[in-house]
Amino acid sequence: MSRAAAVNFLPMRDDSHDYLSLFLNDIPLLDVRAPVEFSKGAFPAATNLALINNDERHQIGICYKQHGQQAAIDLGNQLVSGEERDKRMQAWQQWWRDNPHGYLYCFRGGLRSQTTQAWLKEAGVDAPLIRGGYKAMRTFLLNQLENRIAAQHFEILCGRTGCAKTRVIEAQPNAIDLEGIAHHRGSAFGRRPGGQPSQIDFENTLSIDLLKAHAANHHTVLLEDESKLIGRCHLPFSLQDRIKSQPRIVINETLASRVQVTLEDYVVGPLQEYRQHFGEQQALQQLGEELLAAMDRIRRRLGGLRHQQLRQVLEEALAVQAINGDTELHREWIHTLLADYYDPMYDYMLSRRHGEIVFEGSRDEVMAFLNERNASQSH
Repeated sequence: MSRAAAVNFLPMRDDSHDYLSLFLNDIPLLDVRAPVEFSKGAFPAATNLALINNDERHQIGICYKQHGQQAAIDLGNQLVSGEERDKRMQAWQQWWRDNPHGYLYCFRGGLRSQTTQAWLKEAGVDAPLIRGGYKAMRTFLLNQLENRIAAQHFEILCGRTGCAKTRVIEAQPNAIDLEGIAHHRGSAFGRRPGGQPSQIDFENTLSIDLLKAHAANHHTVLLEDESKLIGRCHLPFSLQDRIKSQPRIVINETLASRVQVTLEDYVVGPLQEYRQHFGEQQALQQLGEELLAAMDRIRRRLGGLRHQQLRQVLEEALAVQAINGDTELHREWIHTLLADYYDPMYDYMLSRRHGEIVFEGSRDEVMAFLNERNASQSH
């Protein structure tokens, strides 16, 4: 069997415009747009293996404006030829071996995806494409995002900072983790290594998760109480309005318990994530710099004196941690920050929520309530 034949072991499939099925089933997608286009917005199941790179796209665009379509096509064929074409073909063929159920697309489902499809066909690979391309899929997701936000029943999980709302969200099958989608913990101290997705990527993933919740027949979707921004990811205005008015489940925990959770979620836990990104030697230094930068970001709200005092305690806690790994001193600045800064701010935000309270209790009681209700609804 030839190498090309080994790639194409599935029956030939038609091009598709069944966007809903593609997203619900996490079908692998081969995005042949330029990297600059991909970085601005893409889909969770997409891999970018471009037909033309950023520089080539720029040159072809100029040629198109000055000399027309055919000249631009000719230039593209000239730029992507010989060894360059072979390298891109090999990458596409390997992707198809790894993702035989996949589809490919470009921006509008036009020349670039059709060219890629034709080249692959010459190599014996039947590669179906998505009609309408990225633009049509993005329009579909935007429309569905607003439709699902308007039609879906939500419940909002509320509670002061450190109540471990995210832990409850992660444990519930009918929940959508907005902070997880945004790759951010939702406060000035919430930045995570690796950065956040683009606004478009955030919206695309949120729309897909809402579609999956609807397909799973979740009568109610549980969301964590959020303000308009999670880091730099902006919640749709329609979802902001729903969060303010939907029924609420409220977690009440002692300050001591919330200090412990905050220590775990913002100091102890993130250190492992920082190790993965920066290595063992640099992890604590990088985490410490981010914690200090976060403290500086709220300096004006804290006031100069209180900021200076808390920053000094944080610096001392990091120094002790660097010497012997002891994190206990962090409790001091966390305690003050929760009691004097985050609690008043969250209490004000909670006062502007209008939905009825469905249940209120400790984190364990809320978990038991949700688990019991989910069990009864599944029968």
